Amino acid sequence: MAERKKLALRKDDVVIVNSGDEKGKKGKVLEVSPKEGKIIVEGVNIVSKHVRPKKQGEEGGILKVEGAFYASKANIFCAKCGKGTRIAHKVLEDGKKVRVCAKCGEIL
Repeated sequence: MAERKKLALRKDDVVIVNSGDEKGKKGKVLEVSPKEGKIIVEGVNIVSKHVRPKKQGEEGGILKVEGAFYASKANIFCAKCGKGTRIAHKVLEDGKKVRVCAKCGEIL
């Protein structure tokens, strides 16, 4: 049975790609797959998907959609630093645990 990996990135996080052909692109995380360790980011890793018509009268064709890639190839984007960063955790006075930028301490 495959182990479930915990990913630092979550849905709706803004990330920046740090390696590969798409290096330097920013986008919002649309989907997270912890089992595979992959994410789908808006406007990044666009692939051609061939679609067959499902019903009569419906058109098939080639669609451009976002493809999944490994989450380790992306870092969360810190607006204060203006670049990608690792995530650190901090406990606030009220006992709430939050994610913060590892470089500047800004709450993400």
